[in-house]
Amino acid sequence: MKKLLLGFALLLIAGQSLAVEKTVKCQIDSDNKVAYKGKCLFSPEGKGSFSLSNPINDKPLLWELSAVSIYVTDKGIAEVSSLSNEGISSRWGEAKRSEKDKACWVGSDFKICAW
Repeated sequence: MKKLLLGFALLLIAGQSLAVEKTVKCQIDSDNKVAYKGKCLFSPEGKGSFSLSNPINDKPLLWELSAVSIYVTDKGIAEVSSLSNEGISSRWGEAKRSEKDKACWVGSDFKICAW
C-alpha cells in the first residue's frame, strides 16, 4: 500500500511539473492589425488550454487586459476570453486552430499566437 501511495504521489508531482508557466513569444492581432507582439507568460491549463499574461507582474498584457485565455472545447476549436485589470471577464468568441501555424488560434476578428 505504501508503494502504491508513493507511486501515486510521484505521478502527481510529475504531472504538476509539466504544467509550468514559461515565457514565450506571442502575438495578438485585432482587426487584422498587430495589437501586441513580444513576450508573454504562457500558463498551461490542461488539454491544450492556456492563458497569456505579461511576464512583468502587475503590468497589462494588452490595452487594460491582464490576461487572455484560450479554452479548448473540441479538437481545433476554442473559446477565447480576456480578464481586465479590474477583474472583468470578456468573451472574445470562438477561435479555430490555424492550419498554417498550429501555434495560432484565429477568431472572426482576432488571432492569438504563442510560440
